[in-house]
Amino acid sequence: MRRRSALLWLLAIFQLWLAHAIGYMVHEYAHSFLAWMLHAKANPLALDYGGLSLENVLFLDDIDENVDYAPLFAAGRGVAASFIAVAGVLVGNGLSYVVSRWLYGWAERTNRRAWGMFFFWICVMSVGNFLSYVPMRTFATHADMATTTQGIHASAWMIAVVLGIPFVVAIWHLFARILPDAEMFLFAEEPALQGVLVLMSGYLVFGFFGSSGIRNYGSVSHWLSAISVYLLFPVITIVCWQRRTSDRLLVR
Repeated sequence: MRRRSALLWLLAIFQLWLAHAIGYMVHEYAHSFLAWMLHAKANPLALDYGGLSLENVLFLDDIDENVDYAPLFAAGRGVAASFIAVAGVLVGNGLSYVVSRWLYGWAERTNRRAWGMFFFWICVMSVGNFLSYVPMRTFATHADMATTTQGIHASAWMIAVVLGIPFVVAIWHLFARILPDAEMFLFAEEPALQGVLVLMSGYLVFGFFGSSGIRNYGSVSHWLSAISVYLLFPVITIVCWQRRTSDRLLVR
């Protein structure tokens, strides 16, 4: 393992935490700022930040948008509640996805590997959030996606299709286009590290984020998450590994 690549992976540990935090916080602030713009909240920065437990510091699990949706529904403002609820994944993570893709391209053009890896992880976290909400928690009876469907009187199936199509395209593009490019840009002649990159990317999207509905979101979300973790994660990882091997053979 080259010394520079080893240092890059040490940096990646911090980058992973920070990229996850960015993906999480842009999601929550998207809820909060839209609520403020729609006069449903006085201070857009007033999230519920939780405590200083190790779990909250590492994973931000106790942080939420601190938006009360009940008064909106009581006032007949269900559409506003729906927009606020969906803004986290659609606006927040959508924005982080688009910006991170552009910045990754900039890092590659200017040959900045450390920055390239950082923006790659933000892209992975953004795509993971897409999957985490659609379809994993689209059929839940509470939380963001349930509020979205309730506010506009739509079925969960409609949300799954309307948001699911662009989200699936983003997932496909990550694994079919961005990941192979990142393998060559970040670890051009180090197949072992390329394999680690594939494994971590697959785990983060289909294992970590894909498991979001495994508990407390109903049976449909449970089974969708189980399929993601136990089927999609290994299958996508193997396919990406095989593609990587085939690409190396073609180069030879």
